[in-house]
Amino acid sequence: MTTGGRQGCLLSPLLFITALDWIMRETTEGGRTGIQWTLLSMLYDLDFAYDLALLSYSIGQMRGKMQKLEDNSGRVGLTVNATKAMRVKTIGNAKPVSCRGVELEIVKDFTYLGSVISSSGGAEMDIEARIGKAKAAFAQLKPVWKARNISLKTKLRIFESNVLLYGCETWGLTQANIKKLQTFINARLRYILGIWWPRKVSNQDLLEIAGQERVEMTIRRRKWRWIGHTLRKPPESITRTALDWDPQGRRKRGRPRLSWKRGVRKDLTAANTSWQEVKKIARDRGRWRSFTEALCSRTG
Repeated sequence: MTTGGRQGCLLSPLLFITALDWIMRETTEGGRTGIQWTLLSMLYDLDFAYDLALLSYSIGQMRGKMQKLEDNSGRVGLTVNATKAMRVKTIGNAKPVSCRGVELEIVKDFTYLGSVISSSGGAEMDIEARIGKAKAAFAQLKPVWKARNISLKTKLRIFESNVLLYGCETWGLTQANIKKLQTFINARLRYILGIWWPRKVSNQDLLEIAGQERVEMTIRRRKWRWIGHTLRKPPESITRTALDWDPQGRRKRGRPRLSWKRGVRKDLTAANTSWQEVKKIARDRGRWRSFTEALCSRTG
């Protein structure tokens, strides 16, 4: 209020983003303190408005980066409010990362932009959080579900717009996760339709009555729609690069977990299609819609 733009000034967002961009450029300049992204480039941070996620291979690099971030922020009158740090497959007890003299809390998971990020890399915790938020939202709308002057079609459209499947395009699904999601949806549909336990209505009949498809099919459609949208972006787009990104390091012994990328390869194997062919098809929207419809029908 005293040194920058006035509250509500149209220039404020632009000035803030400009200052933040300068801070991050100064913080990451002159050193390879990020993670390997492409053959010749590194990924140092992920930024959304004032939410910053710093990335480094070692704790030592992260300590240096955090100190530079504090110093550069102070030069433009901003203060860093760091809260948590996550370590993935770190070895030994290195000196913790500090911000403004306070050690950062080491966590195994945290919420970033509405999704739960876990050190294990799976989607289980995010799905559990989504189900919890969907339960709360469903309970708040109880008067809507009970209202007699609202049509069933409208109620189902409201239910379809809930928060349950937010970010599902990037979930690596297992059969256990699919079962959890489908169980939650079936229970809520029975409540909306007024089907109580004495009436023996199978889950398949329930979905047909409600005009719904299995949640696995819905997620698969959204995933491939998002893939097509991403593949049509410029080659330098960070989301497009992420589709081909191959993280460095060695995994643990034993059977690998079903990741998002392995799920995509599984779908393509069932369709007898390669990833390179998918990139070519995605350029034509009409052809892509036909391809994904056939793919989802076949793999579903």
